[in-house]
Amino acid sequence: MTVAVRQWPAEGVARVPYWVYSDRDLFADEQARVFRGPTWNFLCLEAELPKPNTYRTSAVGAMPVVVTRDNDGKLSAFENRCAHRGSLLCINERGEARDIVCVYHNWSYDLAGNLTAVAFRKGMGGKGGMPADARPDENPPRKLRVETLCGLVFGTLDSNTPPLEAYLGPEIVKGIRRVMRAPVRVLGGYSQMLASNWKLYMENVKDSYHASLLHTFFTTFRLNRLTQKGGLVISETGGNHISYSFAADTGGKEYEKAGMRAAQEGFGLEAPEVLAHVDEYGDGIGLQILSVFPTFVLQQTRNSLAVRRLVTHGLEKTELVWTIFGFTDDDEAMTERRMRQANLIGPAGYISMEDGAAPGFVQRAVNSASDVLSVVEMGGRGITSDDTRVTEAAVRGFWTFYRAQMGF
Repeated sequence: MTVAVRQWPAEGVARVPYWVYSDRDLFADEQARVFRGPTWNFLCLEAELPKPNTYRTSAVGAMPVVVTRDNDGKLSAFENRCAHRGSLLCINERGEARDIVCVYHNWSYDLAGNLTAVAFRKGMGGKGGMPADARPDENPPRKLRVETLCGLVFGTLDSNTPPLEAYLGPEIVKGIRRVMRAPVRVLGGYSQMLASNWKLYMENVKDSYHASLLHTFFTTFRLNRLTQKGGLVISETGGNHISYSFAADTGGKEYEKAGMRAAQEGFGLEAPEVLAHVDEYGDGIGLQILSVFPTFVLQQTRNSLAVRRLVTHGLEKTELVWTIFGFTDDDEAMTERRMRQANLIGPAGYISMEDGAAPGFVQRAVNSASDVLSVVEMGGRGITSDDTRVTEAAVRGFWTFYRAQMGF
């Protein structure tokens, strides 16, 4: 493993150097220090493994992973790589199996990732095969430690990673428990490719003050304005956060008076039922975005619920995977409401489409400005929780935890 030789600017996390998005050596270091380091990576929902002897593919950074539920219901996760010639073990995204057989040479594994059989190990007709002292399992798929919380499955490759709830922090655990109030029912999902570094999307998620400026749909239909009561919760480490706002907007016409591009009056919807919602949590909160370092997002936008995770396919190529869900106790009306409101999010969502584009705009601009610094001073220079969303404190929290993992 190489060590990043770049130096972080003296101003600390109030300045972010643009080389963090375009340095190839740094990207390689991140795979070891961040994704395979002492962090918890979101893998999937337990509901995506609905019964015994099922599997689902996922990823930890760029490393492909298989998550399984065995015949006894136990969850396991391991590298999606055969010990023989390195082929993917599971080609399909999900399926049912009592064992996993590599399609290339038919080496077999149990659902915990242990090698159980080698095809033609003793050869054929007394010829060929492996030597008697061969150790075909010397380079087995790497196994992850797995923990779950409220139906969310996380994995880590580092034995030094603290227990999941300690890693999250009590306020983040509370935020997860709030949204994940009942057993989950998966409603669907999709993925999109982002032409940007993975950190740009995570910055975007933690940037609580851009939403009502970039997303004109948000502001036009008063789903999320900074005039709505809300705030920001940041874990002690800085790496995890919650941004929330209440559904009611009592702020009058501040956006219109300021002449902002995001202020659009006089518009209506031909199908206003797409925004019809109920306060299912009983607390008046209409929006909660929760993130866990490095690449997990839990989203409640009115009654639209989803988990998001990132897969790092390259320095400037990141896959964003969305899984839309409801709860097993939802009635037909709530399920229909969730499905209608799913139009708000995803690659073509009324309020999410711009988030797929904005990181790419940054990537294109900063590739030729690697020695320049971005300014991250909205709301000050700290990483403390606050009762305002006009702040970049969660972005600074991300970089605080990132620097600790990377040794900057």
